Amino acid sequence: MKKAQIGVIGLAVMGRNLALNIADHGFSVSVYNRSSTKTNDLIKSAEDKDIRGYFTLEEFVESLEKPRKIILMVKAGEAVDATINQLVPLLTEGDLIMDGGNSFYQDTIRRSKELESKGIYYLGTGISGGEEGARFGPAIMPGGKEEAYKMMEPVLTAISAKVGTDACCTYIGEDGAGHFVKMVHNGIEYADMQLISEAYSIMKTLLGMEAKQLHEVFAEWNKGELNSYLIDITADIFTRIDNDTGKYLVDMILDTAGQKGTGAWTGQISLELGVPVPTITAAVYERFISGMKEERVKASKLLKGPMNLDNKSKELVESIRRALYASKICAYAQGFSLMRAASEKYSWNLKFADIAKIFRGGCIIRAQFLNLISEAYDKEPSLPNLMLADYFRNILSNYQLEWREVVKMAISAGISVPAFATALSYYDSYRCEKLPMNLIQAQRDYFGAHTYQRIDKEGIYHTTWQ
Repeated sequence: MKKAQIGVIGLAVMGRNLALNIADHGFSVSVYNRSSTKTNDLIKSAEDKDIRGYFTLEEFVESLEKPRKIILMVKAGEAVDATINQLVPLLTEGDLIMDGGNSFYQDTIRRSKELESKGIYYLGTGISGGEEGARFGPAIMPGGKEEAYKMMEPVLTAISAKVGTDACCTYIGEDGAGHFVKMVHNGIEYADMQLISEAYSIMKTLLGMEAKQLHEVFAEWNKGELNSYLIDITADIFTRIDNDTGKYLVDMILDTAGQKGTGAWTGQISLELGVPVPTITAAVYERFISGMKEERVKASKLLKGPMNLDNKSKELVESIRRALYASKICAYAQGFSLMRAASEKYSWNLKFADIAKIFRGGCIIRAQFLNLISEAYDKEPSLPNLMLADYFRNILSNYQLEWREVVKMAISAGISVPAFATALSYYDSYRCEKLPMNLIQAQRDYFGAHTYQRIDKEGIYHTTWQ
């Protein structure tokens, strides 16, 4: 039998669907899973496809044509290292391992160096789109040696999502670049989802909107500037009736949101790189608070908020839409600024116009306005912040009055809007010629002799304040 072109290790939902996607595009695939049951299940369900199952790593590796190209779809962390350690003795120089999981980019940098010293290529590849994307077309973010990407390019571009004739896959950069971009993508996703939930909360609390009305609002929003996957599925969520109670299902779901860690990574790395991403970190913190359900229930009985809320006019809906769009722009600006800082630190030479283009399809944050982001970076590749681009600068300027009014009304009503508020503060801080940090620096010099600079002359100064 002719040897297979691609190998896939790890047949949980993502790995299984990716193997099926690859086979659908005419590539022969060998698969291996630590549990033989999943291997057998896939082979039985894919009898019409060129997918071959193996039950030892030795047989799996031997089944692949050289240079071997193996995709790992195993849990990030120790499982990746363990699988690599088992594979390396079976591989030869010139073979390639691609990690398609959500690995931490620093781990990818380390693994790249270790494997390259053995003559084995390594691609740390972000894959976004969930199980549906893996099956029918995800956004793909490969990082590693460019020659390694070229080895995998025919497969990755074939299986990726398409926007028109454009494949949602492009070479990102060296070593950990692909996983870093995927991490930031997920951070933006956290912020986007939090902003949408805050818009929902305001409309439900201040306008008394029920699920049917909320569906109509989000469906209408999806026809304009806010057109995106997340707005689309939000509109759909508000139509689902719970079979057990006959009520809208969204109203029966417990208000605690889970997470898998990539949003938290984004916040942690922002501190290391010195790049503010307050809307992303606010979204992460709000998920933490959501998990404190018992404490919140007790606190709701002890900590008082505003009383006798006045119902607002339905005209507020347009102001909320504008506030959501403006806040969304700030969240994306934060994410792209973080990518810029990492690109400079690690010499990745990230191409932000291309990254925005691959985000347009397959991935969770796919949205119409990514075309505008791509155009902004095409026009000015060295743009320091997305908010400075003509289109986004004008939107923020034109929408800021409604944006401020929405935040003010929510705060006055005691509605938690950390993402809206931090996005607005980010905008105001960034556009502020003089921040009150002169006082902070004076305080630091007072208690710690940390010195300061002056506005009227060069040099470093210290004052004996007492």
